Amino acid sequence: MNKYLAVSGRVLLAQIFLVQVFMLINSFTNNPAGYEQYQAALASHGLPGIFAPLIILVQAVGGLALLLGYKTRVAAIVMAVYALFIMLAGLTPAPLQYLAIVGGLLLVASGETPFSLDACRKKA
Repeated sequence: MNKYLAVSGRVLLAQIFLVQVFMLINSFTNNPAGYEQYQAALASHGLPGIFAPLIILVQAVGGLALLLGYKTRVAAIVMAVYALFIMLAGLTPAPLQYLAIVGGLLLVASGETPFSLDACRKKA
C-alpha cells in the first residue's frame, strides 16, 4: 500500500508544476502579447525577463522528472528550492501553500520511488 501512496504523492506534486507550464503556454498561444505580459509581471516583482524561460524550463523539466520518477531525489530537491524561490520572490498569492509543497517535495526526496524510472534502473 505504501508504494501506491508514494507514487500518488509524486504524481500529484508533479502535476502542480506541469499544469502551470501548460497554462502559461496556453496563454502565450491565445494572446499574442502573452509572453511579454508574463515578462512584465515578473519585472513587477523585480525579476529580469530572462527568468521567464527559466521558470518555464524548470517547471517543465522538474515536473516531468517527478512524474516519471527520473532522478527523483535530485528533482524533488531542485523543485523544493524552486518552490521556496517562488514563495520568497512573492510570485504566488498563496505562500503558505508553496511551503506545504516544499514539505511534500522533501518527503519525496527522502523516500522510495516505486513505479519510477529510478526503480527500473535499480532492478537492471
